[in-house]
Amino acid sequence: MAYDEFLAERIQLILKEKSVSFEEKKMMGGLTFMVDGKMCVGIVKNNLMARIGPDAYGDALTKTGCKEMNFTGRPMKGYVFIEPEGYDMDEDLEYWIQLALDFNPFAKSGKKKK
Repeated sequence: MAYDEFLAERIQLILKEKSVSFEEKKMMGGLTFMVDGKMCVGIVKNNLMARIGPDAYGDALTKTGCKEMNFTGRPMKGYVFIEPEGYDMDEDLEYWIQLALDFNPFAKSGKKKK
């Protein structure tokens, strides 16, 4: 697989413990967890991806292992990658997932394909 399957299991467990309804989709060469039809968190190789929104973005970039998400040569503001040292402890992983869940109600849905 192109993503860390153990990390996927850890994310599933946290979302289930929080009673969050989610859907998994393979995309961007990894795995994405959709909440309310919107990208919330995901995994690309061994990095956690979190959609945390623009308000939390600046502060998040100061945290261990956190870096801007950049697929196209320019950063995607509101999205971050967290390297393994930033989520190795369960409470760290839960922090990032909760940050993404807190933003999720305000996130815009992607356009549906016809």
